[in-house]
Amino acid sequence: MEYNKEKQLRYDTAYLKMALEWAKLSHCERKQVGALIVKDRMIISDGYNGTPTGYDNCCEDDDGKTRWYVLHAEANALTKIAKSNHNADGATLYITLSPCKECSKLILQAGIKRVVYLNAYKDDSGLKFLEQSGVELTLVETV
Repeated sequence: MEYNKEKQLRYDTAYLKMALEWAKLSHCERKQVGALIVKDRMIISDGYNGTPTGYDNCCEDDDGKTRWYVLHAEANALTKIAKSNHNADGATLYITLSPCKECSKLILQAGIKRVVYLNAYKDDSGLKFLEQSGVELTLVETV
């Protein structure tokens, strides 16, 4: 059993490293977040935080606050799945920052069974909701 845990950690670390690379694509200045959705050992979607298609890439207003219409990385990844032939039922979400409470509802509703994250968001209500809902949560502290 120990070997399987080591192997899983190696995969989790590799996918989180990839999510960190996706985060670099974000134009947000305050926080760059990347996400990958993996199902059956295959990446089925990716995302990073940013404005909707067709909008200026500037995520913050003149006061440095995030614009209300900026999409979170996991929401972007989930909406990509909606436009594909895939579904997230039973998948794992790899994300560089743990989900907020709004995204946690989407994660649960999409059927994601496991969330692996690198850093904890300031508000842990999203994680608590997912845990109460039976979603497996894994914090990987270093990649």
